[in-house]
Formats: sequence, structure tokens, C-alpha cells
Amino acid sequence: MEDSDRDLKGTAENIAVRDNPGESRYELVLHEHVVGEIAYRLTPYHMVLIHTEVLPSLENKGLGARLVAGALDDIRARGLRVVPFCPFVRSYIRRHPDYANLVVRDVKVPD
Repeated sequence: MEDSDRDLKGTAENIAVRDNPGESRYELVLHEHVVGEIAYRLTPYHMVLIHTEVLPSLENKGLGARLVAGALDDIRARGLRVVPFCPFVRSYIRRHPDYANLVVRDVKVPD
């Protein structure tokens, strides 16, 4: 077992997704360390999710999916819609159609 696998065992309570509006990103926090992020642009009515990234040592462990789900849940709770510019987010929404109603279609992405 790799060290990163050992670090993830029993850590569900130590994983959180938080919005960092000052940096325009959602952050995935593991044991108080930022280990992933989704960069975004916020408009009055929707959020453009631009890019998702998780530390390479923690890829393929389901953390990217937890990050996206946490961000989408927060976006829904705030009454916003989403423009999934990021391919990882688009793929996640295709696999989890309960988020499809958040997607804005045919919108221009602001510069």
C-alpha cells in the first residue's frame, strides 16, 4: 500500500470542500491541506467551472469526484447554475445526471 493510500483510510471526516471566493476556486482540503481545486468565474446567475486539479500523488482515488460533487452541491444550495467548461466536471455531470438540471446551455464564457 502506498503512503497516500494509507493517508486516505478513515479520513472521510478529514476531507472537506470549501469555496475560496478570494481566489475564485473551490478547494479540496485533506487534513487541513489544500490538495485539489476547481477554478471558476462567478457571474450573477451562474458559475463557470474552468479547471479541476488534484495533487498528482492523490489522483485516481476518487478525490476529484468528491471535489466536484461538493462544488456542485454548494452551487445548487446558492441557487446558481453551472457552465461546465472543465472536461472533468462535464464528465462527472454526465455520470451523475441528478446534477444535469444545474447546467446552463448556450452561454458565453466571460473573459
